[in-house]
Parts: sequence; C-alpha cells; structure tokens
Amino acid sequence: MARILLTHSPEALENYYGARALAALQALGEVRTNPSSQPLAGSALIEAARDCELIVSYRQSPGEAAIFEALPALVAFLRCAIDIRNVDVAAASKAGVLVTQASAGFVAAVAELVFGMMIDLARGVTRAAGSYHAGELPDAQTGRQLDGSTLGVIGYGAIGQRVAELGRTFGMRVLVTDPYAKAEAVGIEQVAFERLLAQADFVVPLAVATAQTENLMNESALARMKRGAFLVNVSRGNLVDEPALERALDSGHLAGAAIDVGRDADQTPTPRVALRRNVIATPHIGGLTMPSIEHQSIETVAQAAEILKGRAPKGAVNADHWTRKALLKP
Repeated sequence: MARILLTHSPEALENYYGARALAALQALGEVRTNPSSQPLAGSALIEAARDCELIVSYRQSPGEAAIFEALPALVAFLRCAIDIRNVDVAAASKAGVLVTQASAGFVAAVAELVFGMMIDLARGVTRAAGSYHAGELPDAQTGRQLDGSTLGVIGYGAIGQRVAELGRTFGMRVLVTDPYAKAEAVGIEQVAFERLLAQADFVVPLAVATAQTENLMNESALARMKRGAFLVNVSRGNLVDEPALERALDSGHLAGAAIDVGRDADQTPTPRVALRRNVIATPHIGGLTMPSIEHQSIETVAQAAEILKGRAPKGAVNADHWTRKALLKP
C-alpha cells in the first residue's frame, strides 16, 4: 500500500483540503497528516515523509532540494495549488522526482470577491457598518455605481477574463491590458497599460507574479491612475509597491483600495496597510469557498491515482525527468 504524506496543518486540512478529498486520498493508501498547527518544512517535513512515495503539499511547505535528496523512496511531490514558486523543480528533476501542480478552480470565487470589494469601495459599506458597530451613526454619503464606470483589468488570464465578463454584465466599460493575450470578447477594449491607468475608475491587477511584475503598481503607475480611482488587488502582494500605495492614499490621489493579498505571512495583507480607514482588507480568502477548495484537493487525488499507476498526470511539470517511477510496485 502506498504511503502518502499530506502536509496540511489541521486548520489547513479543514479549510483547504476537505473531508471528502481526504477520504478519497485515504482510499489510495496510508495517509499521514500533519498534527502540528505549524507548516511542515525542512527537517520536520523530511522526518514526517520518511518512506513515503508521495507528498501532497500545502503551499506553505517548500519543496526544497534537501527533501528530494533525503527521501530516496519519494516518487512525486504534488502541490495542492497552482503556485509552485517555492518548489525547487530543478532539484526534483535531478533526483528523478515528479512535481505536479493543481489547476485553477477558484476563478469564480476570486472574481466574485473583486466585485464585492468594488461595490464596498464605491458605496462605503464597510465604513458605514464600522460606524454602526462602534455605536455611531454614519453619514449618508453619495456613492458611485458600477454601471457606467470604467473597469481596468491588468492581465487577461482566466480570472481576468471572468472579471471582464462580469464587468460588462454590470454595465461597465471594460479596458484590458496584457502583452501576452489578446482580448477578443465583444465589448472588451484592449489598450496600453498607461491608457488603462489613466481612464479606469477601478484598476484590478491580475498579472502573474514574476520578477518582471514585481511592484508593477509602483509610484509611477499609481501616479498615472485617474485621480479618485480605486485599486483592487486579489492577485499577489508582489504586484503592489505598498509604501507607494500608502502615499497615493495619503495624498488623496486614490480614493481607496481593497486588498485580499499583501506581503505578510502566506500572502495576507500587511497589517499596517490593512489598518487604514481608506483600505478594505480580507485575509487571502479569494479562493476560500468549498467548490474552489475541492477543485484542487480532488485534483490532487486524481493525480495521485495516476502516479501510483506509473502515469504522469495532467499538471505534471517535469514528466521528462521522472525516473523514480521505476520505484513504483506494479
């Protein structure tokens, strides 16, 4: 029977994997779980995975080179997320270990959060609720409506396409910028980055976090935004220069911002930024819905089943270097 380590802490197991996926994984072999509230990493991860053929990894458990070197029985490292930036794929390939990643199951959930945040910013929902909760009577202030406003989407991947589509449904003018993708949907305008910044009432950066997009929304980009516009970031904290954002908010150039991500632990918003009254913040909950969670966790179960049959599954990133499949028993 295969031995499988699931690195999720008890809280992560409940919130980011789910009982149904766990039961399905247990049907494939002996599943070891992480009893600690802390993420498994380094020597603790190596010790927990002794003699395991598979590691199913939460995003906070790095796939470091030492893991692949120290675990000769390890056949595959499955990441229950798209983001594999903290997995040393080159080291895994050198050791003959297969690495997999999950596909996006959170598109609808993240896109919905974008519009919840936009409406909140535009109508002062959090501001008014906060006053009531503090025992105060909030002033009734004129808000903005999405219908007729301009939405700027930076990055036209799966989430960007869904956000653009919903923007059109709300009656918004939708601008998109992406040097690698062409927006062909009816009613979507593809424009240069600078033009989008200058014309959008709501700017939503959804670009992939890379070295090239680090601090994409920097001092210069924020200054180019329309005065009184809003910034909504649900992608990665790496995309926004936080001190520059704070200065843009302090000056009144931006009317507000909404963030589900930042540069604190596990991509959560930086508390200093989240504390501001002109910022709405949530703790990286964009994909935290059961359909989103189960999409990726059930996918890792399907990947594990294929791997145990000696087949590289959909989501494998280094199948050409997978030599340890020879360790699998027929």
